[in-house]
Amino acid sequence: MRKLSITVLALLAFGVAARAQDVSYNFAKDAKFSDYKTYKWVELKGADEPDQITQNTIKSAIDSQLALKGLTKTDSDDADLYVGMQTAIGTEKQYTSFSSGWGPGPGWGGGWYGYGGGMNTSTTTGSTSTIYIGQLGVDMYDAKNKDLVWRGRASKTINPKAKPEKREKNINKAVAKLFKNYPPPQK
Repeated sequence: MRKLSITVLALLAFGVAARAQDVSYNFAKDAKFSDYKTYKWVELKGADEPDQITQNTIKSAIDSQLALKGLTKTDSDDADLYVGMQTAIGTEKQYTSFSSGWGPGPGWGGGWYGYGGGMNTSTTTGSTSTIYIGQLGVDMYDAKNKDLVWRGRASKTINPKAKPEKREKNINKAVAKLFKNYPPPQK
């Protein structure tokens, strides 16, 4: 029984840490996405940005996805779209507890559902850990009208101790999932 409890606990802990990316998007219904061919990176005022290495990794992943969608990056102010991004890292506390042994309660001793002898000691241990959740927001503006036409958000639990290769893999995966529905389906 104790082995089963430890296995279930380990799987639950792994499930929280390995949660898939959560993505959402919204778009202007009147935007003609088929008209957009070029984009330019812009800084969003007041936006939180990650360190330069992470920022370059994210921008590279977005550039790759937009290229797959037929958009060309430019430095010209004549771009069809302006693209900006922001990031945030939040934390959540997770409490994990484990109980071993049997405690008093309904059971075999003293009748079918009575309280009784047998194992009546229990040990419960617990620990608290911090879970880091990274969020990425990408905004796309119609350059001519300066209107927001598309906004996407991706979030995922992250491991701040992950190796650079793992971080890059997670960023690429999240960005690919984020842009899966770009351009949005038009009626």
